Amino acid sequence: MSSRLSSLLLLCMLPSVVPLFCYTCVFPAISPLDCIRYPTRCPPGQRCLSSKAIGQRGDFQVVLYEKSCVLPSLCGIAGEKFAMGLNFTFTNECCDTHLCNGATTSARGVYTGTLLSLSLSLLFSQ
Repeated sequence: MSSRLSSLLLLCMLPSVVPLFCYTCVFPAISPLDCIRYPTRCPPGQRCLSSKAIGQRGDFQVVLYEKSCVLPSLCGIAGEKFAMGLNFTFTNECCDTHLCNGATTSARGVYTGTLLSLSLSLLFSQ
């Protein structure tokens, strides 16, 4: 066999690297709505993220959902953050198959932007 043919056969036998596609939110969604999401191609080495953050100040509670591509080091972690005057407790879950982070929270939200704006205005008006 010629060396060109051998090289071509060898290249055909190598596994191809298929990019991972995950859902990404246009912006975080506030419960009970799901984020407005669209598929995006992740950079090599990243996984699909589904994150949930529960923020609380007094009796007021808000739940935010986020979807995106992330580095594996951000997967499987939980923690706390302080933002927008609220203490948030968050959890990150990852998966590594195409569009695996697409599970909806309940109703799909086309009014998420309005709800987000209203909630933020309530937070900052207190």
